[in-house]
Formats: sequence, C-alpha cells, structure tokens
Amino acid sequence: MAWLTVGAVMVAAAASLAILALDRNLTFFYSPADFADLTAAGEPLPTNRPIRLGGLVADDSVRRDGDGLTVHFEVTDHGAITPVSFTGILPDLFREGQGVVAIGQLSRDGHFTAQEILAKHDENYMPPEVAAALERNRPSQDGGYGGSGAYGVYGADTVIPGENP
Repeated sequence: MAWLTVGAVMVAAAASLAILALDRNLTFFYSPADFADLTAAGEPLPTNRPIRLGGLVADDSVRRDGDGLTVHFEVTDHGAITPVSFTGILPDLFREGQGVVAIGQLSRDGHFTAQEILAKHDENYMPPEVAAALERNRPSQDGGYGGSGAYGVYGADTVIPGENP
C-alpha cells in the first residue's frame, strides 16, 4: 500500500512538472480585437508572458527612431489596433498593409514590445491565424462583421486575400 502511495505522489509530481514546463513554453496567438474583447469584458490582458500578435501593419503607422533600429508601428485586424515597438532589423518584406506576426510581450497599458517580427514570405501567403482574425473583423456587405470568402484557403497554411475557396 505504501508503494502505491509513493507511486501516486511521483506520478502527480511528474505531471505537475510537465504541465508547468508546457505552460512556460506555450506562445499564444492574439489579434488586436482579442485584446479589445478582453478589455471590454474586464478580463486581464496576457501580460508578462511571450505571445504572438498578428494582423496587418496599419497604413501610415510606421515611424523610425533616430537610431535606425527602433521602429514603432500599429497592427490592425480591422477590428482594433495595437501599438508595437521593435528594435532590430526588420524582414525585407515588412511594410504597411502587409501581414505580420510579432512575437513579444504586451504591457498593462496595451503596448506590445516585439522581440521578433515575422513578415509574409511571398505574395500568396498569410499566416492562418492572421487570416482568421481579419476574417472575423472584416466588414461584411450587410454592414456587420465576419463576412465570408474574403480570405480563401489554399493548402494547410496558405491564404490568399480576395480569393474564395
């Protein structure tokens, strides 16, 4: 009976360690509208942990500091906007109006500090999470949101804006 108790405690300890390690290594994806929804619901923002922020680089939002490495811009999903700062070398394909995924941390005031910026790798690709966020927040023809067919899916991870599946 004592062996069963010791075994159960060891299994519980191993499971706890595995869950803790998994939680520390998960990087959740959010869109700007997700942050706005959390704020509106009175729920806490996902601060103090690495997350991915995806959407489009908002038009006329890119500003560079004098050091040449720090850039400030806004990410939008047509439902909300999140300000982003990044210090480093941006991907060549980074530009306004293009899909982007920023990996970093969100502050309590809603400002996102990115440690890494991922831009689309060719004209036919948009990360699936970004396409889904844009689809949810795209104005539909009847004035609502979440219209259908704006971002068609090609393959497991390729989305072409403006195409119907």
